[in-house]
Amino acid sequence: MLRFNYPVKLTPDREDGGYVVSCRDIPEAITQGNTIEQALADAEGALQAAIEGRIEDRMEVPAPSVPKRGERLVATPVTTALKAAVYLSMREQKISKSELARRMHIHEKEVRRMLDPRHPTKVPTLERALAALGRRAEVTVS
Repeated sequence: MLRFNYPVKLTPDREDGGYVVSCRDIPEAITQGNTIEQALADAEGALQAAIEGRIEDRMEVPAPSVPKRGERLVATPVTTALKAAVYLSMREQKISKSELARRMHIHEKEVRRMLDPRHPTKVPTLERALAALGRRAEVTVS
């Protein structure tokens, strides 16, 4: 099972005020906010940008570690999580974009566009891609 809720640490910024947010699993996902609520909301965007960057650069997207005392869990946006799940499933199974396109009965450029972070891929398309990879998405609301 793939999860995309990452533990983050909030550190008070004694110099400028507010909080600095860092994620040990994805170190480039760092941000800050004036309040705890703003810092956590901004952390979602930082995680999204970092994961999208890793997909673009064909890097690994690590699984979230178990939260340590004092850490908070931050979820990535649903579409980002689904794109990352498709990307990781393709890597795990050593499936090329052209092979996924063949399985989905679409053109390879549509697979490239589907994984493009700037393209607003629809959830049903990502669910079809996961099904073609032998996976399915489940939603948990907390």
